[in-house]
Amino acid sequence: MNLVKRLSSRNFFIFNLVLLGAIFGFFLAFLSFSCTSPGGTKAKAEESPSPVVIPQDALSAAENLQTAFRAISDKVLPSVVELKTVSIRRQQIPNFNGIPWEFFFGRPNERNEEREFRSQGLGSGIIVRKSADTYYALTNFHVVGDATEISIALNDGTELPARLVGKDDRKDLAMVSFVYRENLPLAVLGDSDTVKVGDWAIAIGNPLGFMSSMTMGIVSAVGRTGGPAGNINDFIQTDTSINQGNSGGALVNIRGEVIGINTWIASSSGGGSVGLGFAIPINNAKRSIDEFIDKGEISYGWLGVSLTDPDRDMTQALNLTGRRGAMVSQLFLGSPAEKGGIQPGDFITSLNGREVRGMNHLTLMVGDLKPGDRAVFSVVRDGVSRDMQVRIEERKNETAAENNKLWPGVYVVPITDAVRDTLKLKAGTEGLYVGQVIAKSPAAVVGLLRQDIITAVNGERIRGMADFYKVVREKAGKELWFEVQRGDSTLETPRFKR
Repeated sequence: MNLVKRLSSRNFFIFNLVLLGAIFGFFLAFLSFSCTSPGGTKAKAEESPSPVVIPQDALSAAENLQTAFRAISDKVLPSVVELKTVSIRRQQIPNFNGIPWEFFFGRPNERNEEREFRSQGLGSGIIVRKSADTYYALTNFHVVGDATEISIALNDGTELPARLVGKDDRKDLAMVSFVYRENLPLAVLGDSDTVKVGDWAIAIGNPLGFMSSMTMGIVSAVGRTGGPAGNINDFIQTDTSINQGNSGGALVNIRGEVIGINTWIASSSGGGSVGLGFAIPINNAKRSIDEFIDKGEISYGWLGVSLTDPDRDMTQALNLTGRRGAMVSQLFLGSPAEKGGIQPGDFITSLNGREVRGMNHLTLMVGDLKPGDRAVFSVVRDGVSRDMQVRIEERKNETAAENNKLWPGVYVVPITDAVRDTLKLKAGTEGLYVGQVIAKSPAAVVGLLRQDIITAVNGERIRGMADFYKVVREKAGKELWFEVQRGDSTLETPRFKR
């Protein structure tokens, strides 16, 4: 029995030894097969990667451009700061003590409690001036807004308190100052008038709070209008990636010169960048820097006119096809424009020899003139070009809002076939359709109404816009009245005496 057990153990040991040898041999055979190429030669365990071959001239150009971007980063980043703001908001808190109907209807004899909330904001700024230990940074008005607390963060992360120096909502510009005893570089301001479509455009700022970010693109367009309401700037359009927090930061050219102040984006995705960024040209802001520091506010030149961009029908009616400029639709009585000879219906094509691109552009150009400047306006009147010299005055909000001085105080529209069809007017109806009457103006005082059709002014028959403005200029020096068609009636308004 013991002998049988010993023989069985020995056989089991031999069996295991043979099985282990078979497995090891199979492994060696597999390894040998895997290291052998299909042609019978052994492949290398590791293949050496082939080197990337780039033409030397292309590589040199790319490296030179890369070097330029690095130099711009080193030069501009230290002159761009992050702005952090805190605004205090007051909001009424409903007090309904858990009774449902009080939530909807309130308690008539109780006043709701007001509570203060701290609203935080974020933006960027550009260091443009230094006086002793005080630095001045230019930014957007909408970045600082009505902030009660402002702080700045430098490129190295140092945070410092800042104070508001001045702000202006028409240009969407503001300036803050801070004290720092170490040397910081000032931004180099370029010439935005030389910017062309296709130029490199580099944005530097703090998008979404990511400090000292730099993005790159090109200038997509210049002279854009239609920015946020009330903003009188034209804009540089760029496809450079700009997001919230970039506002007030620098748009620079390939030389590292600031050509614009990143201000707003157009987006259909809830505020994210889609390659439609807009910057205020730096030339629009240069004079503002000194005015903020010296006076805390921006002063504007005032011409004393109301401008419009004529549409196609108006352009054809006034024989202005192919011309660029802005039309004087209304005139402030006693204004610099009137004193200089400008009249309603004049089409301004240039200011001091610079072409006028439209209503917003002319508003900006006049605003940049200093009170007391004598400016030459080139106008087209009755198809003839002439120059008018005007002494500019300072714009005051109360003066610019005096509608009772707007002459004549009515916006008129040519009666075309399309207008006749839309308004269901009789065929052959002539005159001008009243699109708007300005409240408190002479036209409003004599009783002119919207939708009236003006058929005569001061007794002179009116067939179109050229007739209208010619009579207003030449026949309405001391008084003004209208003959109008109102519904099925024809009536004459009272007379307005100047």
